Amino acid sequence: MAQWSPFPYPGHYQFNTSTLPKQWARLHAGDAEPLPQDEAALHAWVLLHNGHFEQAAQAGFAAGGAGTTAAHQATAIYANYLEEKEKTRQDLFMQVVLSAQAQAVAEPHNANAWYWHAYALSRYSQGISVAKALAQGLGNKIKDSLHRVIVLSPQHADARIALGAFHAEVIDKVGMLIGGMTYGAKKEVGLKLLQEALQMNPGSAIARIEYANALVMLEGDKRTQEATALYEQAAATEPLDATQRLDIEMARVELED
Repeated sequence: MAQWSPFPYPGHYQFNTSTLPKQWARLHAGDAEPLPQDEAALHAWVLLHNGHFEQAAQAGFAAGGAGTTAAHQATAIYANYLEEKEKTRQDLFMQVVLSAQAQAVAEPHNANAWYWHAYALSRYSQGISVAKALAQGLGNKIKDSLHRVIVLSPQHADARIALGAFHAEVIDKVGMLIGGMTYGAKKEVGLKLLQEALQMNPGSAIARIEYANALVMLEGDKRTQEATALYEQAAATEPLDATQRLDIEMARVELED
């Protein structure tokens, strides 16, 4: 596979294996990932947080264990924000889907194995169209994995973001009646999940972005002003690392458009 595109803000984040643990709780307030005890896995996470996504993926898969989770995040975040070729993006998402699924089978109590399975499958589904993904039964797989994350890790704010977004997207694509009867998607549940995520992780830019998107999908023009305010708050957030920087830059681009 071709070399990955570089992180567009090189050198802005300079974590190392000594400094990263001190910021770990803040950086992982959304996914509740435990601090890895293995040095090789920790090194993969350092690379990820500094924006060296390709190296993080390589190092993480080589390290195994907690490093595998870093590799999944590095691959999925890179594909979502930086990969320009659609086929390559979809291939990367499917790589994470299959690898995270295998990790979840091997480590069924690993919440973030299920989370990255759901995240990558959700982004893959958006790439082939949500309607087509639902017809292929991918929607229920995403929902089931995210429910499992929340059972395993009740404080997992990011899973609530993803599950809230799932409810909103399903209703937006197939309507409230079919969405509710066929996929269990409910407007009030989706909005509640997103509100809970913001309460759990009030500094999260992506929680604000997805909440804004859900408000427009579920409530229409009457919530546009509120959605814009959420985007403005997201754009004004101070990023702690490379992954958060990409979330925030997306919010800024959306506001400019």
